[in-house]
Amino acid sequence: MSALHIKKGSSGHSAYDLKNPLGDVIETHTLAVMVDNEAGVLARVIGLFSGRGYNIDSLTVAETDHESHLSRVTIVTTGTPAVIEQIKAQLARMVPIHSVHDLTVEGDSVERELAIIKVVGKGEKRLEAMRMADIFRVNVVDSTLESFVFEITGTPEKIDAFINLMRPLGLSDIARTGVAAMARGV
Repeated sequence: MSALHIKKGSSGHSAYDLKNPLGDVIETHTLAVMVDNEAGVLARVIGLFSGRGYNIDSLTVAETDHESHLSRVTIVTTGTPAVIEQIKAQLARMVPIHSVHDLTVEGDSVERELAIIKVVGKGEKRLEAMRMADIFRVNVVDSTLESFVFEITGTPEKIDAFINLMRPLGLSDIARTGVAAMARGV
């Protein structure tokens, strides 16, 4: 017998789990938001994030339906499950927003990003950069005697991996578009 007089084989844990069921785990979510294509909408969406201290890891915006004047805003953000739910609810309440989809929880999605990467180097480093570009199926969009500008399209993780390989080979500049995402299937 223990000091609490609990019989052997029984649990000393409470039947009531008082922990937050949503937890405090930080998650990354990709949100696809359809909005009216009009002045000030993007500023209002960004204002919602900045006003409440939410972070935006990636943001892409483009008109998708010219006749209906609709744009798609793709936002990659991080937070606890409760924060993500709060972001979705607050976005859905905004007037110029037609729909909010959390691609992370709604099923499989396709995510792609474009990056343009400049690598400066000569000799063996230049050859190694070209070998790595070939392995990653990266396009050379500009070349001089001392530099390359590579164009890579893929998942953010693929782009990060390529960038990390280029750092010791003379990486000098990076431009990234941000994530464009869409749900898979019908």
